[in-house]
Amino acid sequence: MSQWQRICKVSQILPGTGVCARVGEHPVAIFRPRENDEVFAISNIDPFADASVLSRGIIGEHQQALWVASPLKKQHFRLSDGVCMEDESRSVMSYAARVTDGMVEIAV
Repeated sequence: MSQWQRICKVSQILPGTGVCARVGEHPVAIFRPRENDEVFAISNIDPFADASVLSRGIIGEHQQALWVASPLKKQHFRLSDGVCMEDESRSVMSYAARVTDGMVEIAV
């Protein structure tokens, strides 16, 4: 059974952007791609650069899926599951994310 960690108000994440938060011991990138309350969470660590930067990436859509492009080396990670478009062996961890009563929560 998952426990949920409250992160912030969903209104504090501008649509089309991401933020970074510490969830347990892990830096997690949380994205709000649209104006609604849909949120996604993946590891914030870019496995190609070994840097905590994915939350600063650009969100885009490809083949009906949302992706974030790393701001450093431009690899793409699918927001729904962390799969890397260019090299699946370098995919990142994804986290269950939800909005409850206006608050973003991540499963730990």
